[in-house]
Amino acid sequence: MFSRKLRRPKSPELLEAWECLDAHDVPGALRHLRQASEPQPLAEVALVVARAAEASGFDDLRQAATALTAQPDKAQKLYDYGYACVERGVSHLAIPALREAVRLAPDSPAALRELVSAYEDQGRHREAADVLAAREGRFAEWPDRYLLVFNAVLAGDLELARRHHALLPPPDDEMWLPARDRQNRVLERAASAGAASALDATDLRGWQYVIGGTVLGTLSPYGFDAGMTGRYAFLQDTHDTCLQGLLRLKTVLDAAQVRPRSVSLLPDRGSRILGLAAAQVLGLPAEPFDAGRPDTVVIAYDLNETAGADRGPETLGQLFERAPGQVLHEHASCWTDTPAVTPDSVTLLHQSVVAPWGETLRQNADGAVERGEPDGRPEAEIAADIVAADRAPDRGDGETPADPVERLTDFVTAIRSTWLRGDRARVKSPGPVSSPRFL
Repeated sequence: MFSRKLRRPKSPELLEAWECLDAHDVPGALRHLRQASEPQPLAEVALVVARAAEASGFDDLRQAATALTAQPDKAQKLYDYGYACVERGVSHLAIPALREAVRLAPDSPAALRELVSAYEDQGRHREAADVLAAREGRFAEWPDRYLLVFNAVLAGDLELARRHHALLPPPDDEMWLPARDRQNRVLERAASAGAASALDATDLRGWQYVIGGTVLGTLSPYGFDAGMTGRYAFLQDTHDTCLQGLLRLKTVLDAAQVRPRSVSLLPDRGSRILGLAAAQVLGLPAEPFDAGRPDTVVIAYDLNETAGADRGPETLGQLFERAPGQVLHEHASCWTDTPAVTPDSVTLLHQSVVAPWGETLRQNADGAVERGEPDGRPEAEIAADIVAADRAPDRGDGETPADPVERLTDFVTAIRSTWLRGDRARVKSPGPVSSPRFL
């Protein structure tokens, strides 16, 4: 641990972080650094980071931060520090240093790309697009113009994305061919979705489809104007919502003219329960998941839960390359911790969810809130409760725009030619939020 005789930061906000380190509270120090107003003196921030890095055993970051405290006006030191911050998962600390490195070395592609990487890691895609666009005359077509298009899309600026995509030549290096094809598909999806969707700052369904090729079935009826725009924060799920999601899935399949012949059951309990209910709602036989089975709907309750089940990682790995006619539907998809594989259809987006058969919250006889016992009944019995549930949607707080099933039908009809051609790898949920982030 550093001696107390070493130079201390002068800023009151940074001193609070320093005092957290006196108390051996590294997470608390990092919270203070994140919350500190900008701009803070980089040399003083680096003092705190060096001490936190030493306490955490991150010698690369400690060395880079220590070097920056000695030479805060040297582009190489700024870059080295920013790079180490990104590598150690504190990209928000890298951004001020990398911005300064780009200012001091405007022709450095390494500094520019590391700054863009830090912005992307923080979801600050508007700033990433802006810094790239400002250096158009200095950057390489691949990867820099590609990255400009990528970040413009994630910032919701399709005009900027299309303009630079049109200027992007074929890559010289074959390693970029998958990225080019992926970007082509994104803009094709934007063109098809734009025929039936506003693609404005509140169009959650439209952007969910543009970015990942996923059709969103329902919108949360709470907090729409508070920045959620159809997403849930905490959700205590119900049988009713599960049934409504399956009915919306049927609407999506019908509108897309997709005719599955079976429902495939994933290995985790929640997915098996929902899959058995789906088989009844869709009028199809239910079978254990087989990666090679075509023309089937694979039903997941929450793919992150599937990943934690026995054979879960292996099963998700088999869903990256899907058989012809194989559709992956996820009921409750986490938009802050997106699953490893991207579904073709989701019922709802959440931050945290408790399944209807899980340890749901309830009020006891004394009026206190407590967690109940999970529903241990056989899976088929719980599935029957879902099928028999109320079909009427939750009316919510009355502030969410109406989302009748006809609107979903029109949307799927418009995007039918580009659906099921999405990217299977993890993508960030693109719901607009009231912050510098678009995603």
